[in-house]
Amino acid sequence: MSSEVTDHTDLYEEFSDDRLPPGQRKTDRFPVLSKSGTPDWHRDDWTFEVWGAVDESLAFDYDEFRDLPAETQRQDFHCVTGWSKFDCEFTGVTFPRLAELAGVRDDAEWVMFHALDGYTTDLPLAACDREEVLFAYDYDGERLPDDHGGPLRVVTPHKYAYKGAKWVTGVEFLTEPERGYWEKRGYSDTANPWNEERYS
Repeated sequence: MSSEVTDHTDLYEEFSDDRLPPGQRKTDRFPVLSKSGTPDWHRDDWTFEVWGAVDESLAFDYDEFRDLPAETQRQDFHCVTGWSKFDCEFTGVTFPRLAELAGVRDDAEWVMFHALDGYTTDLPLAACDREEVLFAYDYDGERLPDDHGGPLRVVTPHKYAYKGAKWVTGVEFLTEPERGYWEKRGYSDTANPWNEERYS
């Protein structure tokens, strides 16, 4: 893994003239939010899987996943509850790299992320197939803390952070749309921070 950091903090220019989305306040803290607390996990039995509309289903143990080609990115992080943290450095495996390894079928149009605590969240494949969508296991040069989603979380800097599952254990490629945990409860399926797409 290269020590070079790829800067994606200008991503907002695709959506807005303002780096801070409307209705957000900038914070230097990194608040901890989850649907039901931090789940327990054990390195020896942790597995990450890729399945669904793919040519080859994949499964990685902890060390195998961390051995995949990875990169470090500087990103902004936007929580639907109204705070944003700038210049986060996450290290992990990009979504396009995993998709390439699995061989996504032509009929795949949606993605569902699955997490250790039963959490799910969905996105169109086109919204995931971006270099800045990262399966992150390190944060600011250290192992991602358990309460922030360690050993592995998804980061989606172009969406509100509930689209980036904490404690992620797998990604499922779908041919038909399904709704995730918060989406079923009235949260926006598109979740664009610059359009304030918080609720459906």
